[in-house]
Amino acid sequence: MPATIARERPDTPDAIRLIDALQTHLEQFYPPESRHGFNVEKLLAQGVAFFLVREDTAPAACGGILLVDGEYGELKRMYVRPEFRGRGFGKLLIEHLASYARAHGISVLRLETGIYQPEAISLYEQAGFVRIPPFGPYTNDPLSLCYEKRLA
Repeated sequence: MPATIARERPDTPDAIRLIDALQTHLEQFYPPESRHGFNVEKLLAQGVAFFLVREDTAPAACGGILLVDGEYGELKRMYVRPEFRGRGFGKLLIEHLASYARAHGISVLRLETGIYQPEAISLYEQAGFVRIPPFGPYTNDPLSLCYEKRLA
C-alpha cells in the first residue's frame, strides 16, 4: 500500500511518538534555547494544522503548519523517522502543507531549522526555499537558519 497523508491531532499516540522522537533527536545537537519547536500542548493551543504520513498503517513522518495573521504559513515539527527516510516523505509533506496554505489564501511558507540538520536543509533548498533573516519569534541564533518559499 502506498503512503498516505492525513490530518491528525498532535495529541494522538502516533503523533506524540513522532514528536517525541524529533525532540530526542534535536536534544543531542542543540541547547534548550536553540530548540524552537512547539510541544503538543502549544501545537494544539496555536491551532497548528498537523499531518501524519503513514506507510501501510505505520506512522512514518509528521509535519504541521501554523498560519500567521494571513501573512505566511510556518512549517512546524517536520520529521521523518530514520527507517522511512529516502522515500520522499519529506517532499510529500512540504507539498501537502503548501497546498493547505494555498487553500487558506497563504502564498508564502517560512520555517526555522538548525545548522546541524544537513538533510533537512538540503530538502528545503531542493524544494525551493531560500535563506532569509530571522522572522517572527526568531532572533540571531548562530545555531538557527530561517527559510522562505513563495508559492506559485
